[in-house]
Amino acid sequence: MPAATSAGPSAGASLVSSGGLVAAQEEADQGVRGMLRDGEGEPIPDVTLTVSDSAGDEVGQATTDADGQWMIPVPEPGTYTILLDEGTLPEGAELQDPERNPLEVQVTSGRVAPAVFQLGEEEEGRQQIQAFLRSVANGIKFGLIIAMTAVGLSLVFSTTRLINFAHGDLVATGALLAWFFNVGLANMGGPSIHLIPASIITIVLVALLGAGLERGLFRPLRQRRLGIFQLLIITIGVGLAIRHVLLLFFGGSPRTYRDFVGQEAVQMGPVSLTPRDMTIMGLSVLLLGGVAMMLQRTRMGKSIRAVADNPALASASGIDVDRVILTVWILGAGLAATGGIFFGSAVSADWFMGFRLLLLMFAAVILGGIGTAYGAMAGGLVIGLVTELSVLWFPPELKFMWALLALIVVLLVRPQGILGRRERVG
Repeated sequence: MPAATSAGPSAGASLVSSGGLVAAQEEADQGVRGMLRDGEGEPIPDVTLTVSDSAGDEVGQATTDADGQWMIPVPEPGTYTILLDEGTLPEGAELQDPERNPLEVQVTSGRVAPAVFQLGEEEEGRQQIQAFLRSVANGIKFGLIIAMTAVGLSLVFSTTRLINFAHGDLVATGALLAWFFNVGLANMGGPSIHLIPASIITIVLVALLGAGLERGLFRPLRQRRLGIFQLLIITIGVGLAIRHVLLLFFGGSPRTYRDFVGQEAVQMGPVSLTPRDMTIMGLSVLLLGGVAMMLQRTRMGKSIRAVADNPALASASGIDVDRVILTVWILGAGLAATGGIFFGSAVSADWFMGFRLLLLMFAAVILGGIGTAYGAMAGGLVIGLVTELSVLWFPPELKFMWALLALIVVLLVRPQGILGRRERVG
């Protein structure tokens, strides 16, 4: 299979052994890396690659090792070009697309950019199938993260009829607090907490923040009988406040976690996923499944569904509606923080990420059916798949547009959403 796949952090200037690759992984903060294979899938050693910065100055050079792997560190984030010396290719090995040499890549802080050079002849149909399957895998991963964050948004709406525009900022809060415990504390001279315990601490803190917003702000406002429109405006103000507090304390630059970076990708046919990506997908499925089981099997889950159907009747039946709503806020904020940590681990965390994802969360909730947690899960997967599959035919800058277009098309055919119920109006 002709391709150069990549994973992991960069290494020293010239690497010829897997031991050198491992040592370099531990030293480099960011860089570029790849793997060269011929048309039969065999590694190609002793090929020279050179990395230059945006000014054209050479940054480093590497030679592929016996496994066809190479890595080059870069001094700072930015745009770099990788030139493969075609004169060092063995006889009979040719680039599929010589115009993509040199190759331009974008390197972000603490990350390794993949540099993919495809060698040998390959059938166009096989290439399209492989690209499609890779996009499906990425779409499922992204869709599961959107579903995770959208469930809390849907639960809050179903129990209070409140459209919470601050929900995206809870996502960003979770991502950046996890970064602070994992990286920021060490930069300030404190301990560096591993990402797993840092994530647990963060989820608890953001869940308590959700409880504080409900208990200290929205419950008193509901008791004063403020209308839904006034509450909606207040959520916008709360979101702006949280967003700019994050900007003040964490700055505007993207932040990356210290752990689970630079992992070797596991090749599964045409799809390659790092252990981190597989863990994110697996945990997302488990957590979403756990929420579904909770809603169906536990007393609190049945109470949540009762309040969502008819709060007055639920209260008359002996259900503590305020306690149920508080539980929903805690659960929704915790899921938002979890989704933010997953997204920050897969991409990066910044103060504005929650607002960027908020529109996709709303799209997932509406697409799946307003007020149903299962619909938010289904809608998130659809949004993720459409977003990633669209880049096969259209520029990546338009991928969110196609997700919203899919929302419009589905609502034209099925106005109540995928899992929503028809209701008589008037």
